[in-house]
Amino acid sequence: MRRVVVTGMGALTPIGNNLQEYWNGLVDGVSGAGLITHFDTTRFKTKFACELKNYDPAQYFDRKESRKMDRYTQYAHIAADEAVKNAGLDPEATDKDRCGVIWASGIGGIDTFMEEVKGFVMGDGTPRFSPFFIPKMISDIAAGMLSIKYGFRGPNFATVSACASSTNALIDAYYYIILGKADVFIAGGSEASINPAGIGGFNSMQAMSTNNEEYTTASRPFDVTRDGFVIGEGAGALILEELGHAKARGARIYAEVIGTGLTADAYHITAPHPDGMGAINVMKQAIEEAGLKPSDLDYINVHGTATPLGDIAEIRAIINVFGEHAYKLNISATKSMTGHLLGAAGAVEAIATIMAVVHDTMPPTINFRNPDPAIDQNLNLTLNKAQKRPVKVALSNNFGFGGHNASILVRKFEE
Repeated sequence: MRRVVVTGMGALTPIGNNLQEYWNGLVDGVSGAGLITHFDTTRFKTKFACELKNYDPAQYFDRKESRKMDRYTQYAHIAADEAVKNAGLDPEATDKDRCGVIWASGIGGIDTFMEEVKGFVMGDGTPRFSPFFIPKMISDIAAGMLSIKYGFRGPNFATVSACASSTNALIDAYYYIILGKADVFIAGGSEASINPAGIGGFNSMQAMSTNNEEYTTASRPFDVTRDGFVIGEGAGALILEELGHAKARGARIYAEVIGTGLTADAYHITAPHPDGMGAINVMKQAIEEAGLKPSDLDYINVHGTATPLGDIAEIRAIINVFGEHAYKLNISATKSMTGHLLGAAGAVEAIATIMAVVHDTMPPTINFRNPDPAIDQNLNLTLNKAQKRPVKVALSNNFGFGGHNASILVRKFEE
């Protein structure tokens, strides 16, 4: 069977605007949370988020170009460009019919949608919509624009499965390579939903933290005082490549993708299955596909959103799947630092998982102070400080509203 490796990565996150800054922020346990600057939050229940820092589109695009793109598409271009360069991939020296783009966004151009509709409603009723309104808004446009940018004519589409979206993108790219449909993919996701509609919508669901007094530490997975996720923004991009193709061009190989899982809870539109049934099944799928045993794993980057129900369900699932080996694993929730990047979370966290394998270092779960009696404290949740240990095999989990579950398993590369 064709083997799939990761040869490049790019990151634009609330704790670092490139791959190295992002990894440094993770290892150092940096919180990306701050008061929202994108709009006036006076009347909103939540006044903080994990925004990008020092982001200026003028550093990346000319004014005419940037006006044609929603922020989520801008973020996609920036992360993908870093990943292509990081991989040493020359688009002009590749067979573009064998290269594809699969790019995710859970929501797409919500900022564009809100501004265009607001302009119409507040106007005199004359439909003065931008000709770029629809292309800026739709969730597949980032994938389309990236394929145009690099001239990649292979499979090209968007995956949408809420907070599992970009893990789905990686999994689809993995399978298209295995099936022989392509040799190289840019795969990942981006999200830009920190606006009145995004904050107001999640507030109305009571899914998001309202801890405005302690906003820098409000994303606190596994802590008994957790009160919901902290929304983030940004992008993560990975270059997935068929092993022979990568070796033929002398590419650096970060890790090998060896297993995947996709399941549904079939339970509730927003709440996880209380016993973590979908999470149990998705992790088992990934491990079985890789031909491994649960005891072969070293690290899990959990979905870990800091919601009261979600954290408990995922931990129950891990104990169910791994049994006694669960207590030998390192487990960490990097959303404690980046916030929840929604559709981009899977790609950004897959990068964190791969970097843990590369550097034999597990990033921490920060902001933990008060144990939750419902969560077994004998587990190694990598609390508050990064830990070093040999990491050969690692798993990244992501779960989305609608009951979507996706897991991807990576291993240190071996010939």
